[in-house]
Amino acid sequence: MTYSEKTARVSLKDAPLILGIESSCDETAAAIVRGRTLLSDEIISSASVQAEYGGVVPEIASRAHTEAIDEVVRRALKNAGVSLGEVDAVAVTYGAGLMGALLVGLSFAKSLAFTLGVPLLGVNHIRGHMAAAYLADPALEPPFVTLLASGGHTAILYTQSYDSFTILGSTRDDAAGEAFDKAARVLGLPYPGGPNIERLAREGENNIVFPKMLKGESGYEFSYSGLKTAVINYCHTKEQKGEPICRADVAASFQASAVNVLVERAVRAAKEYKVNTIAAGGGVVANGYLRERLQSACGEAGLKLILPEKRYCTDNAAMIAAEGLVQYRRRNFAPLSLNAAAHIPLGKKGKQ
Repeated sequence: MTYSEKTARVSLKDAPLILGIESSCDETAAAIVRGRTLLSDEIISSASVQAEYGGVVPEIASRAHTEAIDEVVRRALKNAGVSLGEVDAVAVTYGAGLMGALLVGLSFAKSLAFTLGVPLLGVNHIRGHMAAAYLADPALEPPFVTLLASGGHTAILYTQSYDSFTILGSTRDDAAGEAFDKAARVLGLPYPGGPNIERLAREGENNIVFPKMLKGESGYEFSYSGLKTAVINYCHTKEQKGEPICRADVAASFQASAVNVLVERAVRAAKEYKVNTIAAGGGVVANGYLRERLQSACGEAGLKLILPEKRYCTDNAAMIAAEGLVQYRRRNFAPLSLNAAAHIPLGKKGKQ
């Protein structure tokens, strides 16, 4: 049976069963969705091993994916209560990420799609983060404003439809997640940096004045390099003077400076574009302080906030399957020659 024959029995109004696979970094993940209903979500992580090296080692990540990919897919199918033969399409991350890691998941997905005679759906990892909102609220419909904050991208987007968006502003240098990781290293915190910054910040106070990025500008651009440098300089200056450093206060002050601007610009964009909903996605959105500030600001502004559960903000296959549904509805099927891509630009400002 060819995939064109199989998809013929799944109309646009039906809910296809999609297997999602994610292997862009150190999480080997598989998930099953039927339409916007998540049936299972499984992750096998090598993060604890990577932490011993202070960050992700590509070769170790690739080997871990190779060992885990078959098992994680089996778990997803079992816990969803479906058989492999019931799958209508296979969605997989083809970029961005570590090339070796991506190739493990992509090769496995290609083999499955070919064997089952179903469509292969190539998913941009960043679009996956954006699509996680559809699982958080199955009734969500565009238009709305999306706050994207991850290790590689930071942006405010106006989502016009299920498959098109306008980039209102993005980072000019470091992404928010990258800044969290670098600040964590300066403070001597272990990998991963973001959660450890948040944990330490709870013990401190926001009493150190760090620069507000692009102060006075009315657009939606971001710049985290100045904030990152300010944290480095503050700590080095204290060390050179022989003065004690309250790491908790540094963490709390850095976190507030990094997060508050995200909230302010997301709310301002929703008002300017006259939408009543803000969705958020990306690993930084798992930060508890950011989630609290978004909830408070949206409540004050009378806006609806769509926040995926924390586990669906970090790397997972549920979001890949969710974006796969978008691609499936469009019949945007990928060829089996699809290759992995280490870098995929978010795009230029304007409609995508």
